[in-house]
Amino acid sequence: MPSALILIADGTEEMEFTITYDTLVRAGVSCTSAYVAAADAASQNKTSPPCATGSRGINILPDQQFSPQAAAAANYDLLVIPGGAKGAETIATNSPVQHLVREYLKENKYVGMICAGSMAAKTAGLPKQPLTSHPSVKAQLEGDFEYSEEPVVVSGKLVTSRGPGTAFPFALTLVELLCGKEKRGEVAGPMVFPPGTFA
Repeated sequence: MPSALILIADGTEEMEFTITYDTLVRAGVSCTSAYVAAADAASQNKTSPPCATGSRGINILPDQQFSPQAAAAANYDLLVIPGGAKGAETIATNSPVQHLVREYLKENKYVGMICAGSMAAKTAGLPKQPLTSHPSVKAQLEGDFEYSEEPVVVSGKLVTSRGPGTAFPFALTLVELLCGKEKRGEVAGPMVFPPGTFA
């Protein structure tokens, strides 16, 4: 069974986190969410993760506190970094996360970034390659990457997407890459997407 680690922080965009997590679970992917605390957090609960307060104020209880050792590429097939301006900044500026992005790609594992989460490609120092993001961070990325405005961009093992409205095609692309095209169809069918859409 493939496995995925989905990062979350205060300010993470709820749709991008939840739709990706839920869609992967529907495909049989073993998912774990990990809370990344802001660098300026007054205190960190070491025994259990606190609720993450999303960009729209919805509280989400992560599965565990972020640990670089537990998050190692040896333990998962996919690392996902959702957007939401504040949450993406917390995650993308976290040095251990930057190391993990490089480690996952080096170990031929998938890394998914959506919305402002794509800033992690820049902070991790990834080489120039095709990439997309939310329009709000395009100016910060287009000089370092081959910027695209496609809903989902696959560059080797790096998968990037644009925002809440592209969360389903992003998640279904991850399903296809991890589990195959047939599984993507099995998952998308019962979701009843309008005819002619990305499913």
